Amino acid sequence: MNFLAHAYLSFYNPPLLVGNMIADFVKGKKSLNRFPEAIQAGIVLHRAIDEFTDTHPVTHQVRDMFRLHYGLCAALFADVIYDYFLANDSRIFNKHSLQTFAQYTYQTLHAYRQWWPDDFDRVFMYMETQNWLWNYRTESGLFRSMESLIRRFHLAQGIQPAMDDFHTHYEKLQGCYQRFFPALQSFVRNFHPLHA
Repeated sequence: MNFLAHAYLSFYNPPLLVGNMIADFVKGKKSLNRFPEAIQAGIVLHRAIDEFTDTHPVTHQVRDMFRLHYGLCAALFADVIYDYFLANDSRIFNKHSLQTFAQYTYQTLHAYRQWWPDDFDRVFMYMETQNWLWNYRTESGLFRSMESLIRRFHLAQGIQPAMDDFHTHYEKLQGCYQRFFPALQSFVRNFHPLHA
C-alpha cells in the first residue's frame, strides 16, 4: 500500500513508474510478458523494494510497535507509516512539491492506461479522486489508510489502537524511517543504476 514510496523511487521514469504502481495487481512471473520491457522493469523493481522492506531489521522494529494490539497483522502498517514520514520529509518534499509530484504521478499513469490491470482501475479511481499521495502527509490521511487495511483484513481491534500506538511511538517511528529510507534509496539506485 505504500504507493508514495513506490512512485518516488521510480525517479521520474514514466514506464518504470507505471510498473512500480501496478505491480501488486500483476501476479506471477509469466504475466510479466504481456507488458513492455520498461514496464516489466518497474514491476520487478516494485517486488524488490517490497522484499527489501519486509526483511529489513528496521521494518521489524516498526511492526513491533503495533504488535501488542495487532499481533502478526502489525506488518500491515509499516508501509503506510513509511509513506507518512516520506510525505513529511522536508529533504524530499514540501507541500507544493508533494502536490506537484502527486499530479505528475496521476497524469503519467493516465497516459499508460492501456497497460493497467483491471483491478488497478478501481484502486486508481480512489487514489486520484481522494488524492492519496498528497494525503499521506496528514495524520487523517494516514489513519484512513490504516483503517482501510483494518477493514480489508477484518481486524476486530479497529483503528483506535493503531492511532494510539502511532502517537505513543511517534519519535521512534520517525527515527526508524530516518534510518530505513536512505538504505532503501541506496538499494534502489544500485538495483537500477540507469535510473539513479
